[in-house]
Amino acid sequence: MSVPLPLSAVEIAAHLASRDGWTGDTTEITKTYVIGYHAGVRLIVEVAAESKRVGHHADVDLRWGTVRFGITTHDAGNTVTALDFDLADRIDRIAAEHGATTG
Repeated sequence: MSVPLPLSAVEIAAHLASRDGWTGDTTEITKTYVIGYHAGVRLIVEVAAESKRVGHHADVDLRWGTVRFGITTHDAGNTVTALDFDLADRIDRIAAEHGATTG
């Protein structure tokens, strides 16, 4: 598998502008969801299964009432690539299924 190319700051800004609640720069994109603790755990488990399926994962921070996902492509030198936005879209879909809102 080839290493994906890093996106430019301009490309990242365009991707972020089209996605609700996602922020970031050339090193990582992040989003925090408001969701109950136990529902957040279920959300994380489902995101982990999807991440394993696509071979790309997010860093996760679970707090009481929120879950934060941070995504970067380690194989591309900890930069943001198209893979990260694909995973962000998958996380958004799963989060919506769990009733999470943007925090």
